[in-house]
Amino acid sequence: MTRGLFVTGTDTGVGKTVVACAIARGLVARGLDVGVLKPAETGVGADGPLDAQALREAAGVEDPLDRICPQQFALPAAPTVAAAAEGRPVDLAALDAAFHALRAGHEVLLVEGAGGLLVPVTATFCMADLAARWELPLVVAARAALGTINHTLLTLEALERRGLALAGVVVSHAGGPLSDADAANLEALRRALGPRLVGEIPPLAAGEEPGPGALDLDALLHHLPAE
Repeated sequence: MTRGLFVTGTDTGVGKTVVACAIARGLVARGLDVGVLKPAETGVGADGPLDAQALREAAGVEDPLDRICPQQFALPAAPTVAAAAEGRPVDLAALDAAFHALRAGHEVLLVEGAGGLLVPVTATFCMADLAARWELPLVVAARAALGTINHTLLTLEALERRGLALAGVVVSHAGGPLSDADAANLEALRRALGPRLVGEIPPLAAGEEPGPGALDLDALLHHLPAE
């Protein structure tokens, strides 16, 4: 397996980039040289690919942005849909080239997908296929609010059926403080996940970073193959 991790989500807007950045900062703090890759980013405006920029800053690397994010599209939709809107396909060869270059240049490679496991990259190829192609164990970013039990367990079931390795689940409070009902629901998910739960990102103010105790980095490192 590749020495790295692939961060996916149970849905869009679950705080996947916040989770990926927290992992990157945590691994760097452990003394690891971490490369980052956002294979395809959609919803890219005049300011460029914001998720990829956040990842690069979190890892403290100087790799070119077009290598960190080789495929960029304006429409905020699934990569294959956003690419079709521009009259061009997603270039899998470009994704592979960026992956191999970054993997060769860093000790660990952290990849952040777009949306969830089954989000299409092309008409016949999804994010789960990309993780399998690159032999990366997955970190699943899950929302904290209502709906998370179903979304999270469905994602884990799909992951298992495809024979993909799970590094762990990180709950993200991207939606802010929870209601009493949401909190009770989340506690049920925590119990269901058991040791598969490897972190929880609390509600954060703009520009705030989660504390060092938000992630079980030892659990994540356990899933990185030895050099």
